[in-house]
Amino acid sequence: MNDDNFAEMYRNVAAYRAQEAAYQAEEAAYRAEEEGAQQERGSPEDPGSQWFDHEAGPLVRPYAMTGGRTTAGPQGVRLDLIALVSLDPAAPGTHDDPALGPEHNAIIALCRIETQTVAELAAGTDLPVGVVRVLLGDLLEQGCVTVSRPVPPAQLPDEKILREVIDGLRAL
Repeated sequence: MNDDNFAEMYRNVAAYRAQEAAYQAEEAAYRAEEEGAQQERGSPEDPGSQWFDHEAGPLVRPYAMTGGRTTAGPQGVRLDLIALVSLDPAAPGTHDDPALGPEHNAIIALCRIETQTVAELAAGTDLPVGVVRVLLGDLLEQGCVTVSRPVPPAQLPDEKILREVIDGLRAL
């Protein structure tokens, strides 16, 4: 091995070590930055964290409320925004049911007052409509609520026919 080959090999090893040291320093800086960001975000219970709303308390993601589900309960049930939801009078007692969460109970409480649309329930519970649909599917499967769809406009009688009926009645 001559002196030129040895010098070149020595330079390559030195360059490799410098590159490795730079990589390790960069990785350490990245880890320190991540730890700082984690401390900045905090835990959900920490009042100063991004996961805590001072008015609402700890924030919960919608998929956590629905268990990751995105479709409503039984097959064939369409829960349009204007579908009417009412509490089933023959519903089993829902106060002690461990399968029902606080969101389910909030929907039941709103339906206990009067029949509500899906959109009104979403507004009343302050939940996204998709979450309310999944929760209503759960309540439908348990027999706690009933859902009825309003008559579509295409199936309503024509205004002209109704006016003729009214005119006919007035003529009597």
